[in-house]
Amino acid sequence: MSAVSPGPAANPRKTTSVRKLGPVDIAALQAAVLAIPEDVWDAENASKPNRFEVLDETRHIVFRFIDSPRDWRGSHDRRAWPEWRSLLEPVLAQAVRDYGYARGVFPRVMLARMPPGGVIHPHIDANPAAKWPHKIHVPLSTNPGVVCFFGGGEHHFPPGHAVEVDNLGPHWVRNGGDTDRVHLIFEYYDADQPDPDWLEPFLLAGAAR
Repeated sequence: MSAVSPGPAANPRKTTSVRKLGPVDIAALQAAVLAIPEDVWDAENASKPNRFEVLDETRHIVFRFIDSPRDWRGSHDRRAWPEWRSLLEPVLAQAVRDYGYARGVFPRVMLARMPPGGVIHPHIDANPAAKWPHKIHVPLSTNPGVVCFFGGGEHHFPPGHAVEVDNLGPHWVRNGGDTDRVHLIFEYYDADQPDPDWLEPFLLAGAAR
């Protein structure tokens, strides 16, 4: 998650700023998330696959994740997915309804919990698997002191409003309030969209190293 030299081209369907996707019904998911015990947060965070220094004190519960940071097309369910699937899927479906993809895939799905005073340091999502899927946030809990930077500007996203963000440009988050900021964060892509021309040569070059 750090700056890298220009590499394979991004999906032209991705936003280069912020795309508002509209309101979603988060009531059931929000109540369940607020009821998660601290020891569950700690245990899930300790086993998370997304360990990056820029995330600082932000804790995660990861439901789905990619098999390789080089390829978004392979992903898997993690241990929390079966328990949470019935709560997550309606929110995911509502958030992506405007894309109109007949075979949409969610390669990464997670909760991110940032404490008061927490920060996510400026970075870009540098791994190649982040270049193609849309990166979408659904705030579940927030406060007026939460500020994020995407697409060259500062934003505050209200609870229950889905938004696609530019994860390939510099971005950061700061929780300047006195309550946790909890977002459902996920990726989404169209399985019927042709793979980019660079993908297979890129994977072959990586395998040859």
